[in-house]
Amino acid sequence: MLKQIRHRYLHRLPALTGLRSTVRKKLPGLFLLTAAVLTASLAPVASIPAKASSEAELRLETHRAMGIQSNDIPGWPEGPVVGAESAILMEAETGTILYSKNIHQRQYPASTTKILTALITSERCGMDETVTFSYDAVFDTPRDSSHIAMNPGEELSMEQSLNAILIRSANEVCYAVAEHITGTTDWSVFADIMNERAEELGCLDSHFVNPNGLPDENHYTTAYDLAMIGRAFFANEMLCKITLSRRIDFPATEKLPLGKLENNIMKIIPGGEYAYEYLVGCKTGYTDIARSCLVSCAEKDGLKLICVVMHDEAPYQYQDTIALYEYGFSNFAKINVAQTENKYNIDNTGLFYSGNDIFGSSRPFLSLNQDDFILLPRTASFDDTESSISYDTGNENQAAVISYTYQKVPIGSVRVSFSANREENSLFDVPPEDMQPVPEPEPEKPVIFVNVVYIFIGMGCLAGIVLIVLLVRAVLKNYVFADRKRRSKRGKNGRKEWRKRNRRMYKNRK
Repeated sequence: MLKQIRHRYLHRLPALTGLRSTVRKKLPGLFLLTAAVLTASLAPVASIPAKASSEAELRLETHRAMGIQSNDIPGWPEGPVVGAESAILMEAETGTILYSKNIHQRQYPASTTKILTALITSERCGMDETVTFSYDAVFDTPRDSSHIAMNPGEELSMEQSLNAILIRSANEVCYAVAEHITGTTDWSVFADIMNERAEELGCLDSHFVNPNGLPDENHYTTAYDLAMIGRAFFANEMLCKITLSRRIDFPATEKLPLGKLENNIMKIIPGGEYAYEYLVGCKTGYTDIARSCLVSCAEKDGLKLICVVMHDEAPYQYQDTIALYEYGFSNFAKINVAQTENKYNIDNTGLFYSGNDIFGSSRPFLSLNQDDFILLPRTASFDDTESSISYDTGNENQAAVISYTYQKVPIGSVRVSFSANREENSLFDVPPEDMQPVPEPEPEKPVIFVNVVYIFIGMGCLAGIVLIVLLVRAVLKNYVFADRKRRSKRGKNGRKEWRKRNRRMYKNRK
């Protein structure tokens, strides 16, 4: 048996040997031919990245050579050079602009549009609502754009939809949510809602035509406007938490047979290549026209900043953002106005409150809001600021608003409230020797200040005068009455003596 097997294969050795010889002879030629084919096929592919890379580098050089407007402010900390064409660093609560570079220049926002879509969704919808995907929502989404491959008829909860929008930048989910809110696949209806909300948030030069940021020449915004939208977005703790999630993991259901598992590819979140430890939330965006965009928020030592970079090149959108945050945290500080302000005390007419409390229970009529603050460069002092008062606050509980500037840059304001809270500092709760003149109010809006202490002192003096008058009157009255009493007593004694003399004379006559 073994011999038969050996014979069956051994008689083929000559043929195998010949084949091996043939292959050995022709192998160099085959190798050269394969190398030539590969070289020819790869040459165009290799040239494209090289060309794209050179264009990106040229754009970066051009953008880095552009002026930084905030660096032209006297005494303002010099900001870093970034590769973004437009960039802004803004304090979240006051809206103070710490860094500005072409912040009002129109740019395509790409997927950073979705922070406005997500904000509107969170304001109008419950998280347990069901979003059903229509044919239009799915097939109006280009297959080469960001999506999670939803099919018509499938469903997600609203919470899952927000996760898909903010974590995986899913364009078809944006369409489905817009349709859910408006009841139509006419995306301009939802765009009208976006434009109205953007105006409410303080946007100055934005126009949106779709909910996801897909390219359209009429879909644009600015770095400043995105930062203003970001102030509302990053104030929402739920939305911020979603953006930092590492992945979406939707379990399979009857209406989502395969479930969904997608990773967050934003590189600035925890665990990412450019992870930033103080990050609060973020959203990236990219199209060939918009290039790389990033809107984000970070907080350190109680200072909350919003950063927007637009028309940047990857991965510099992350590096530029981190550089701007480090610039902001290093060079600026919060100043509590109520603990620092002393310019608005009146020493001539006095004010509503004094430390010399007669009754021990008086409280200030007006006070500076204890929580309001301004932003100042660490190299500047509060005395370097300028301020102005506005009495038209639109709030019945507020008497005025004091706005501050440094080198003509708005840096925050403080509310002047009607208050009886001792924990808040009175406008006038300082020693008289430290008081400074109050800037004269506008003639058309005069304010009359009343000093309660002076009134009490005046009333006391008046009461003292009245008391003295009454005392003098009483003394004079008592003196006159005593004199009359003595005269009356002398008169009675005289009449008695006269009667006695008459009686003696009468007896003598007898």
